[in-house]
Amino acid sequence: MSKISEFIKTERKKAGLTQEEFALRSGLGLRFVRELEQGKETVRLDKVNQALAMFGMEAVPGEIDRGDIANG
Repeated sequence: MSKISEFIKTERKKAGLTQEEFALRSGLGLRFVRELEQGKETVRLDKVNQALAMFGMEAVPGEIDRGDIANG
């Protein structure tokens, strides 16, 4: 699971939201939220940022953490 996936899932639960409630409030589809939290590698960045915006965050370009790649 990616750091973003873990962050979204953790913050959603802290906010007391089910996946369905989060999808509705963020304007995203339930399927997308489920796939995002499961760490699907091929998701649209605009939708990832839409989900992250619920917590005041945004995904931005940066250097790759080689440790994350090695750990899958």
